[in-house]
Amino acid sequence: MTDGWNWRQPGGAPAPAGPPSPAPPAQTRTDAGSPWWSDALADPWRDPYAPAAVVVRPPDAPATAPEPVTDPDGASPRGMLPVVLIAVFAALLAGSLGGALGYAFAVRGGVDGGTVLGSTDNEAPAVAQRPPDSLAGVAERVSPSVVTVRAPAAGGLSVGSGFVATEDGYVITNDHVVEGTSGPATIVFSDGSTATGSVVGHDAESDIAVIKVSRPNLVPVQFGDSDAIAVGDPVLAFGSPLALANTVTSGIVSALDRTIQSGEPGGQVRYYAAIQTDAAVNQGNSGGPLVDGAGRVVGVNSVIKSLAADEEEAGNIGLAFAIPINQAKRVAQDIIDTGKARRTVIGATVAEATRAPGGGVRLAAIDAGGPAAAGGLKVGDVLTRLDGRPLEQGTDLIALVRKYAPGSVVTVEYRRGSAKQTASVTLAADAK
Repeated sequence: MTDGWNWRQPGGAPAPAGPPSPAPPAQTRTDAGSPWWSDALADPWRDPYAPAAVVVRPPDAPATAPEPVTDPDGASPRGMLPVVLIAVFAALLAGSLGGALGYAFAVRGGVDGGTVLGSTDNEAPAVAQRPPDSLAGVAERVSPSVVTVRAPAAGGLSVGSGFVATEDGYVITNDHVVEGTSGPATIVFSDGSTATGSVVGHDAESDIAVIKVSRPNLVPVQFGDSDAIAVGDPVLAFGSPLALANTVTSGIVSALDRTIQSGEPGGQVRYYAAIQTDAAVNQGNSGGPLVDGAGRVVGVNSVIKSLAADEEEAGNIGLAFAIPINQAKRVAQDIIDTGKARRTVIGATVAEATRAPGGGVRLAAIDAGGPAAAGGLKVGDVLTRLDGRPLEQGTDLIALVRKYAPGSVVTVEYRRGSAKQTASVTLAADAK
């Protein structure tokens, strides 16, 4: 076996014969670990002119040593431990402080850049600023003067409403709230405090009563003028409907001079020319104030109309009636001054409670020397209007007359036969 390869090129001619070449120097097996190593000298196809082995030169060494790579899983140098601990502690402290501040700002309404619910405008709109002349402003101003009246009665406890009329403790309410009372009434103020009150006096026909409580420096209501209000004016009704104290409802003046005749059959009959309102009024509102848009009392809530036949089941259907404050104030003043109220009369009685043929009410009797006689009216005259207000039945005449104070001069339109005439009548107080 020779030390060369018998190498043939595919498809080539054999190499020319010639003198044998000197043997190449012996090759040492220093590259036995090379992937290119083989037993080349024993290869029968070895080219005798080729080297005995393919020597692969290692790549040139870099000019500089490579940057050492730190094992991320390896242990940190001991010298970095304090730095790492300080960094971890600072991160924990910053996280705790940030969480606490975030919670505090979230509780107080959020922070910039965070989720904010609602508008970011903190200024209340004009409608929510509740100026004194708004309904909310009026309610806030009037409420301290409104009270709940609890009066013991034979059938249990009568609960109604009232309002403070004077600083020294006079309270106005309805007569039917204290009717048949068997002892002192309990007055509950808007702040929940109570005081004992005694009934000073009451007038059953006008349905007004006055209670006196022993408490100084109370806040009285401001009185308005019930003759100056108009249909459509806004009003608020205050009281304790169904014993729910400090209740306020709103509505408008629905009608004026709505003549009312109320009372149980066989009992006291009450007359007044009422203010009609659609403000929600229920049982327990009786005696509470009806106030205008400026917070001035213009009426005393007294009765409601209901579709229920049973009074206990009656509820608000938008038909409530209040005694005009000009009449209620006058009656209350009489009670405070004298212990009883004067009734205003015209000095005549009507023939029937129903409407006369052709409209109006027919006079059945005239009091000698009374207001009607002094005004020239006679039995048989048919009164059609009183100060411009139509008269349909006898109740209208009584209720409208009661509205005026004694001494008031009213214009009466009437028919005598086929002639229409007018008379001026000066009303007077009842002799009782």
